[in-house]
Amino acid sequence: MTGAAIESQAAAEPARRGRRRRGGSGPDAGPDLFPQKPFKQPRHIFKPLEIISADELESIHQASLTILKEVGIDFLHDGARDMLKAAGADVAAGSDRVRFDPSMIEDLIAKAPAEFTLHARNPAHNLVIGGDHVAFSCVASAPNAQDRDGGRRPGNQQDYRNFLKLAQFFNVIHCVMGYPVEPVDIHPSVRHLDCVSDMARLTDKVFHIYSLGQERNLDGLEITRIAMGLDDETFRQTPSVVSVINTSSPLRLDTPMLQGLIEMARAGQVSVVTPFTLAGAMAPVTVSGALVLQNAEALAGIAFAQLVKPGAPVIYGGFTSNVDMRSGSPAFGTPEYVKAAIAGGQLARRYRLPYRTSGVCAANTVDYQAALETTLSEWGALTGGGNLIKHAAGWLEGGLSAGFEKFIADIDLLQMLAEYLTPLDVSPEALALDAIRDVGPGGHFFGTQHTQERYKTAFYPPIVSDWRNFETWAEAGSPTAYDKANMLYKKALEAYQTPPLDPAIDEELTAFVARRKEEGGAPTDF
Repeated sequence: MTGAAIESQAAAEPARRGRRRRGGSGPDAGPDLFPQKPFKQPRHIFKPLEIISADELESIHQASLTILKEVGIDFLHDGARDMLKAAGADVAAGSDRVRFDPSMIEDLIAKAPAEFTLHARNPAHNLVIGGDHVAFSCVASAPNAQDRDGGRRPGNQQDYRNFLKLAQFFNVIHCVMGYPVEPVDIHPSVRHLDCVSDMARLTDKVFHIYSLGQERNLDGLEITRIAMGLDDETFRQTPSVVSVINTSSPLRLDTPMLQGLIEMARAGQVSVVTPFTLAGAMAPVTVSGALVLQNAEALAGIAFAQLVKPGAPVIYGGFTSNVDMRSGSPAFGTPEYVKAAIAGGQLARRYRLPYRTSGVCAANTVDYQAALETTLSEWGALTGGGNLIKHAAGWLEGGLSAGFEKFIADIDLLQMLAEYLTPLDVSPEALALDAIRDVGPGGHFFGTQHTQERYKTAFYPPIVSDWRNFETWAEAGSPTAYDKANMLYKKALEAYQTPPLDPAIDEELTAFVARRKEEGGAPTDF
């Protein structure tokens, strides 16, 4: 039996043994059970698609500037309006409305960096944001968790921590852009302290803090600074943490988001300005009209960040989709979503800004709908030139649930997409002229030296897809992808190992969190 045949037979049987691989950990994290490559950002090797012409792109840009000049956008923060008025924006006394001259918007946007490095606690996990670089993040901000064993349940700390462990374990997840699931069993006044310190301890990748009030921003920034082992001044010069700033569509930036923009910019940290524009609900029913609104809101937020601190790192966020006009429910992975994602990338590139988009679906469980809509949304994200792709693993129910089995199914998809983005090897060795000469007409390549040297790594090995023939699969109990994903997420949690953290940093984190809890944490409405 050839080496390839032996390897194929072994892969058809449940993996019982494994060896530690770079990026994986633990006795069951072997190459058969969790085949994964070392941590590495994919790069766009194809030119991004352009769904609209240069003239049509310019028409969206000009329409957005017209909205900002004639209609304006509400800034629900006194200090922000004061800064904007001092800079020359039109702010009427006693009004929240701010109107911008187009030249002011364009001058401020031009100050934002086109590309920057986002630093992780482990420098091997630093990310380049912008250009042709891609970073995948897992599901974020879901109020519920679900798996086959426990069903659908409110978010809790144990599930939250388990999702963090999965995000750390799988190398194709490059960062954690929000709490994968909201742990509602922790009081809101101190939830951010436990959650952000968990991110700093359970992962050594780039993570996210929420802009839900100034205190939470400042606490999150301080926890990040401590975890990074940086002094205040060095931290301000080292982008190390991200916050998503969502506009309240249509045409409103609320107080917590503006406080977040101010604190993140002042600290030299990254804001992802992302309007949530659902065509037919909070945005015009046409995709182009929704894009005009998205663009106007994004430009206003990004311009304000540059007013606070010129050169502050920002990311242009697009999250335009449509609603089900029969029910009003959000829909994702639709043809309209894909078109909007591609056009959003064109807009971001017009302003020379990094682009955030998402891999999402409206499915309620791990089924055909989930696979279809997630694949379509990821396709729109990648062909649109996305740099930061949020919610790429685990998203269900339009964001209302984080699914453990869905997380694993999406890891398989992301690893396939990363392989798709790997340049084709056309080296002399890969062209295989000697092997073709040796085999000649009518032969086969199973036993050639060329194949024997490469068969273990020649092709992408799936972790969920099952390539066994029907008879072998049936003998194994006819397992579905859902069955396998349920088993695999548990195996990954068993194999997870906590990344090392300097004891002095750990002690400082513990002391800071304890002190802030004694002080009451952040104010709440409860």
